Order: sequence, then C-alpha cells, then structure tokens
Amino acid sequence: MSTPSLSPRALMSLLFNASKAMDVLETALTMGLLDALEPGPVGLGDLATRFDVRPLRLYKFLDCLESVGVVEREEKSDDITEASYRAVPGLRDAVRAVVGPGSLERDRDQYPWRRLHGRLAESLRGEVSMTDDDFAWPPKTDEQTASFEQSMSVGLGPVLEVFGRHADRLWSGRRRFLDVGGGDGTLAARVLRDAPELRVDVYNLPAVGPLVEQTRTGCVAPDRLGFVGGDFFAEPLPTGYDTISFVRVLHDWPNDVARMLVEKAYAALPPGGMLLICEEFRTPDRLAMQFFWSYFLIGVDSCVSRLREVEFYTSLLTETGFEKIEVLPGGWELVVAHKPER
Repeated sequence: MSTPSLSPRALMSLLFNASKAMDVLETALTMGLLDALEPGPVGLGDLATRFDVRPLRLYKFLDCLESVGVVEREEKSDDITEASYRAVPGLRDAVRAVVGPGSLERDRDQYPWRRLHGRLAESLRGEVSMTDDDFAWPPKTDEQTASFEQSMSVGLGPVLEVFGRHADRLWSGRRRFLDVGGGDGTLAARVLRDAPELRVDVYNLPAVGPLVEQTRTGCVAPDRLGFVGGDFFAEPLPTGYDTISFVRVLHDWPNDVARMLVEKAYAALPPGGMLLICEEFRTPDRLAMQFFWSYFLIGVDSCVSRLREVEFYTSLLTETGFEKIEVLPGGWELVVAHKPER
C-alpha cells in the first residue's frame, strides 16, 4: 500500500491532533479492529455487526485511521456499509509495541520532558535546563545508574533481533566476547543462548557491576557471563577477547571520540579479531523514533545522541585498518569488521 505524501499544512494539522490519533489507534487495538483490518479487505457492514457498533460512527472512526495513513478504503457505492478497508501490514504489531505494556515510548515518556514543554526558546538560550535530579550523564548515584540502564534495556529489541538473526555466522569459532558499555548485560545474556561455546563479559563503569550480577543470576549460563569494570576514556580496552562490540555507544560522542574508541578496539583485538557496531543509523524512520531523545536532550549539555549515516562507521573502520567490513540487515543494521590476519 502506498500513501501520497501529505502537504506541510496537512502534516501540521495531523501533528497538532497527535494525541487524538493515538486514542483512535489504541481503541482500534483494544477492540480487536486491527486484527480484522490487517488481513482485509473487510466490509464496514461486517465490521459493524462483528463489533456491535453503529455503522455511521464506525465510518467516521475509520476515516480517522485513513487520515493517518494506516488504512486504505475502497467505496463502490453510496452505501457506506459496502465500503471495504485494509490496514497497512504490520500495523497491529506496531500499535501494540507503542501502547502496550513493554512500550519504549511509554518508558521514555516517564522522563520529565514537561520541564521543557512550552519553554523551548528559554532552553535553547540556556535559561531552562534539566537538573541532575532529572537526568544526570553520566549517572551520579546508584539509583540513577539503575534507572538509566533499565530504561536502556527496554530499547534493545532491534539489537536482540539482529544479533539473534545472524548468530550462526557471528559466533562460529569465537570464544571470548567483550560488550563495551553493555548496560546491565541484557544483550550479553541473549547472546549466550545462541553461542554455547562463548564467554561474554560486559565492560562498563564499576557502578553497573551489581546490575550485571542480577542479570547473570537469571541467565541461561551464569558461569559464562562476567563483568569487567573500567572507564574506556581513561584506560585501554581489555585484551584477550576475539570479539568486541559497541552497541548504542558511539552515537553518544563526537566524531573524534568515536574514532578514538574504534582505535582502542583495534589495538585490543588480536589478528583476526572481530568488531561489531550496532547503532541507530540515520534514516527517516530512525529520526522519527529518536524524536523523544532529540527533544528531551535539548535541556541537557552533558551528552548528545547523534544519529550518523552507516557510511560514517564503515569509512572509519577502513581508515582504522579493519577489513572484511559488512553491514548485516536487521531491525537495526549490524556492522561487522575484522582486524587483518598477520
């Protein structure tokens, strides 16, 4: 299904009414309408009977869905009950992901973004800011550390998917994997399920250690999940690993810092070692998904979330000396590179 692009004026009107649009979508999900619409086409009369609703009101409800580009309508006569509808493929799962109990958007909405709302001009001038109690980077207390890492683990779905999809080719012959900045160990624990011969260590600030320990006790192979405390700014990366990853790490830093970290990984890896980079690369979809952080971080000077094109990373890897560079497809693409054998 293809939908013509909206004019700027129409888009502005739709954005203004975004909360109403979400009300319509959430209602369609909870009523079960999306289950009926996605396989489509289905007639309005049939829908009205199945869900015991008034046909004319349902017609207008479905107009709301059509207006946001998620439903296609076909009318063959003046009788509205003969109109048929079909939803965009994947709509039901997308709505469930956004408004369901594990929603990334609901998690992010808990941050105190309202401090900035209506005051963006003052924030841009530095007159309004997030405080350390709102958002500290890096986290300054155990509570802030736990809250931040828990929130980050909520957004790991696309990462877990791409690592799982390519597990056979990633881990064959690999023995030791260091996940740099690996949060509470959620990704490491997932990798262990796919790689029975692999030992995985999370490298992160020492304050994160207890969170990885909690993950370790509940994972399928606790004896193969470890933690190494350190600061990748102040220290070289640990050696002894044939695979190192940066997952949602490099985008937090300027280009020169990203380059420095990739160079540290190159120095730490043995010949034939593998580096993995998984980030939200810059695409229209990723920019839309990133909207909350772009908005929220307007009031934070200590960090920035920079979406870069994938070519930035592939070029950086080549310049650093890596070879056999591939971009593997997935929810988020996974960049794979190898240190030359010599």
